[in-house]
Amino acid sequence: MSSNVQLTPIDEQTLEPLLSVAVAEAEPDDVMPPVEAPAGWSHARREAFREFHRARFDGLDGTARTLMFAIMVDGDVVGMIRMSHHEKPATMETGMWLGKSARGQGIAATALRLLLAEAVGAGARLVVAETTADNTPALGVLRRAGAEFERDGEAVRARIRLG
Repeated sequence: MSSNVQLTPIDEQTLEPLLSVAVAEAEPDDVMPPVEAPAGWSHARREAFREFHRARFDGLDGTARTLMFAIMVDGDVVGMIRMSHHEKPATMETGMWLGKSARGQGIAATALRLLLAEAVGAGARLVVAETTADNTPALGVLRRAGAEFERDGEAVRARIRLG
């Protein structure tokens, strides 16, 4: 299935399908920054999700300096991957999430490979990511992409050199 993976910049057309996947297959804290709102996928949290993504529609040159992609499989949104300018020159930071039904199928590894090509096209020579020591799936995807790791307690920083 991972051969049918595409990245599509998030816009109004992909935002609602992305929110639907998040609500059906992920916890709010796993797919968006914390917000003051009732627990779960309350109306306020859904609105915060929309506004968070809309604030990044203008991409790497915008205020948030972030390009967010819907991860698509056979035309369906299954998750999100992003890259953001890092404080260090020629460096991008990345993160992603997948709905539960899309996990364990090689989609994350393919999405990361596609994002790394986008990062090269944007002039990056290094991509960094942060995760936790217990996030075995993320560590595996990053390792397969050639990441070097640095651990600080439970925090793990990954560095992927490009080109």
